[in-house]
Amino acid sequence: MQTLFQKLEAYSSSVLRIGMSLVILWFSTEQFLHTLDWTAYVPDSAVSITGFTATTLVYFNASFELVFGVLLLFGILTRISALLLALHLFDIMFIVGYGEIGVRDFGLAVATFVVFMKGSDMLCLSKKY
Repeated sequence: MQTLFQKLEAYSSSVLRIGMSLVILWFSTEQFLHTLDWTAYVPDSAVSITGFTATTLVYFNASFELVFGVLLLFGILTRISALLLALHLFDIMFIVGYGEIGVRDFGLAVATFVVFMKGSDMLCLSKKY
C-alpha cells in the first residue's frame, strides 16, 4: 500500500512546473498592468543598444513571459519553455545584482532549470518535449 508521501511524490514535478508558470504569469500580468513601475528595472544599456524605449522593452518582456509561461503551465514544449525562462531569470538575476531580489531570482531560475532537466511530467499536455 502506498503511503501518502509516495502518492504525492508522483505529482512533485507537475506542482513545480505549474507553480513556476504561475509565478512567471504573475510577473507578466503585473508588467502589462503597471508598465511604468517596471521601467526602472530596464538597464539603460538595453535601451541604447536596441533603440526601444524602456516601456516597449517591458512590453516585450511581458509578452515573452506570457507566451512561455502559458506553454509551461499547460506542459507544451516543456523543456524548451523551461530552459528559455530559466535563462531569462538568470539574466534578470545578473542585471539586478546581489541582494534580496537577485537571490530570489536565483532560486526561481534554479527551480525553472529543474523543470527543464526533468522535462514533461504526468500532467503535461505534450509528453514529447
